[in-house]
Amino acid sequence: MLWGCFSANGTGQLHCIKERMTRVMYCEILGNNLLPSVRALKMGRGWVFQHDNDSKHTARITKEWLCKKHIKVLAWPSQSPDLNPIENIWRELKLRVSQRQARNLTDLEKICVEEW
Repeated sequence: MLWGCFSANGTGQLHCIKERMTRVMYCEILGNNLLPSVRALKMGRGWVFQHDNDSKHTARITKEWLCKKHIKVLAWPSQSPDLNPIENIWRELKLRVSQRQARNLTDLEKICVEEW
């Protein structure tokens, strides 16, 4: 599984998740990838984070983490992946990755990062 973020300024970090993601792991991923991406993309203030209504995203620990970090979250309707802009990026990434020859999981991860 992959976690990634993007903005009008470009793509942020891409993180490969090798095990079943938990609520705690999701918060760690946000801390290690979202905030550095915001800085690298020079987002400044006033940006809003959007994620879907997956139970890890709506968990109390996640909401508390986001609140503690003063991250504004866009309210999002449940069961609406067709409205989620990152789904278009995942589709494009999948297309590009499928055109390359990954021999193993390490190759696949490397190709994903290169195409991201």
